[in-house]
Amino acid sequence: MKVLGIDIGGSGIKGAPVDTKIGELTEERLRIETPQPSKPDEVAEVVAAIVRHFGWNGPVGVTFPGVVVDGVVMTAANVHHSWVGVNAVKLFGGATVLNDADAAGTAEMTFGHGRDRKGTVLILTFGTGIGSALFVDGKLVPNTELGHLQIRGKDAEHRASARAREEHELSWDKWAGHVEEYLRHVEMLFSPALIVVGGGVSKKADKFLPHVHIDTPVVPAGLQNEAGIIGAACAAATRA
Repeated sequence: MKVLGIDIGGSGIKGAPVDTKIGELTEERLRIETPQPSKPDEVAEVVAAIVRHFGWNGPVGVTFPGVVVDGVVMTAANVHHSWVGVNAVKLFGGATVLNDADAAGTAEMTFGHGRDRKGTVLILTFGTGIGSALFVDGKLVPNTELGHLQIRGKDAEHRASARAREEHELSWDKWAGHVEEYLRHVEMLFSPALIVVGGGVSKKADKFLPHVHIDTPVVPAGLQNEAGIIGAACAAATRA
């Protein structure tokens, strides 16, 4: 089944049609910078532009960087605060809407390194913030938002996100120390069998993961930064 997946991030909004049987994009993805300020109507215009670009009239899946419950946005840490309380399903014309990391994690568990893994698996996306998707024996625990765990009195994503590395001009090995500190904390809380690192930095895993040393195996996402698009499409496919 082909479904259009759209992944809303703090810095960019990406979309492409997806073959949900094999978890692959069927066309080159389109990326448009996230409007600033990232208010609902402005973001909805970008989503609509992506739909038009592909001439799409079938099912659509959309991710959102915050807690989403029954299609309603409950938190908005890295986009405009006016999102809180918005019915995103209605805003996006009936699209399936879910948390961005949950979508990426679902894709990684279906088509990537999490496939057929038992026990507790944690997928973490490092980008504008830190997204998290927690799976127990393949079943998602939705909306965990573990990027907001407190490390040294601050949200972890303020120290260990990809944006934090860029804003503080940290070297890869220095940033890896921040990532390791964060991973040790979630390792202590959940004792996962596997941690998968996703987001845009997964393409550069060789620059920082060799400097991260914890007991739990840590691997870069097999689907890299396409996971959100694929997961959004797959979520919509299950509800079509």
